[in-house]
Amino acid sequence: MTNEKQLTTDRIMGSPEYKWLEWAKKLEAIAQTGLTYTEGVFDRERYKSLRAIAAEIMATYSHVEPSYVLDLFSQEVGYATPKVDVRAAVFQEDKLLLVKEKVDGCWSLPGGYADIGNSPSEVVVREVQEESGYLTRAVKLLAVYDRDKQGHPPFPYAVYKLHFLCELIGGSPSSSIETDEVAFFGEDEIPPLSLTRVMPTQITKIFHYHRHPDLPTYFD
Repeated sequence: MTNEKQLTTDRIMGSPEYKWLEWAKKLEAIAQTGLTYTEGVFDRERYKSLRAIAAEIMATYSHVEPSYVLDLFSQEVGYATPKVDVRAAVFQEDKLLLVKEKVDGCWSLPGGYADIGNSPSEVVVREVQEESGYLTRAVKLLAVYDRDKQGHPPFPYAVYKLHFLCELIGGSPSSSIETDEVAFFGEDEIPPLSLTRVMPTQITKIFHYHRHPDLPTYFD
């Protein structure tokens, strides 16, 4: 999975309400898009001020320095759009492949951010091999999620999550620079999940699709 500089979940989860995050993300999207298209000198300064306000809001509630958040925002250029995260559902004898993330010690579907120059299915196949050692083939798009509507811990960016069913065709289990362990789990054996990456409800839906392969792709 592509490494992204981000606000850590434990800092963000310190706030009992997350409306501030929604406001900050919307302000930053306006500022980013404005800085991309405006040709006016004064308008640019206004959009920079708007970005600074968004950074101050996020920094205040997540207990980090505004300069840290502003640095995150400044790395985003062009029209503001959601990032794309692809994840693989790989089964072996009715058990689902999960990888243990080094960053938080919890388990996730193998995957990560999509890369420019590769299709989503190409990225998810590569991610499975890199994170688990297994060779797969993407056979179906199971679901397209808006991360903000799935109950994940708050995150400073908008993300669309694509879940692919991938057929196991070879390879052997191996860890990576981002994963410590690789294993298959039955539906009643799921270990603690890395909630920034996958939710229990999504795992349940994946098993539902496994039992009913003719179901159409889910989208929210």
